[in-house]
Amino acid sequence: MTVFTLPDVASQTTRSPGALTWVGMEGIALPIRLGNRSLTVKINAGVSLENPDARGIHMSRLYLALEMLEEKALKLPAVKTVLNTFLASHEELSQHAYLTFKGELPLKREALISPLAGWKSYPFTLHCQVTPAGFQADIDLEVGYSSTCPCSAALARQLIQQAFDEDFTEIPLTKAAVSSWLGSEEGILATPHSQRSFVYCTLRLAEEDDDTLQIDELVARSIDRIEKTLGTALQTAVKRIDEQAFALANGQNLMFCEDAARRLDKTLRQAPGVTAFKLKVVHAESLHAHDAVARSEWNW
Repeated sequence: MTVFTLPDVASQTTRSPGALTWVGMEGIALPIRLGNRSLTVKINAGVSLENPDARGIHMSRLYLALEMLEEKALKLPAVKTVLNTFLASHEELSQHAYLTFKGELPLKREALISPLAGWKSYPFTLHCQVTPAGFQADIDLEVGYSSTCPCSAALARQLIQQAFDEDFTEIPLTKAAVSSWLGSEEGILATPHSQRSFVYCTLRLAEEDDDTLQIDELVARSIDRIEKTLGTALQTAVKRIDEQAFALANGQNLMFCEDAARRLDKTLRQAPGVTAFKLKVVHAESLHAHDAVARSEWNW
């Protein structure tokens, strides 16, 4: 049998010269570890193609380099090693290398009052790149919470106040009568509208934390900071006593999207290991068919 040398089409000269910003693969499944958790993430891997005459890159070299991360703890030094391997395998073709990890971190959350607990899944995306300027890592987080509109709360209070004045025009104003009225349907004649709301933020990670930073710890710590700042985190398993505590938390944390964004802006500026951020707050309106949105950024 005659043995032929297999053609390497990617190394051929292109008929349409031109540099490309990003070439690679998206949606690669890879099992990794986040702390003591094993999970599968979807990876986007790519490099730039600065050589305008090169027809393409060697995608298989990128794919095989990902084996260095397989079923290992996701840490930034290991990611940098893979990115540098991308560039070494594409010498004279590429000056920029990119890796994106997309997954969900499961965290167990306790109920507000009762001993119940349940799991919540928090989406995250880790963006890493090596360029002539050096290494950079950003992480996207999505956190849901509940928000109650201050305006609708004020309008509801006014209607309840008016109903109280009308009902007690001729009724003796005693403690027992008022207490009974407050516990009736008339006592909650109108309710403020609440909405499931979301925080979308991108955090730039400090380089000095590269060698010690645990990605799962950073994600969990950032989520905790966001939920504590807002005070109305979405719940898992609850009893009625937890529902009541949740209603109280909403009533004590009336928020426009602007209020939530300002709170988060302040707390994220103080977050350890974060050198910059972009922030978007979305209140998925229950009154309107559109959403209320506020944005902020720092050092970006």
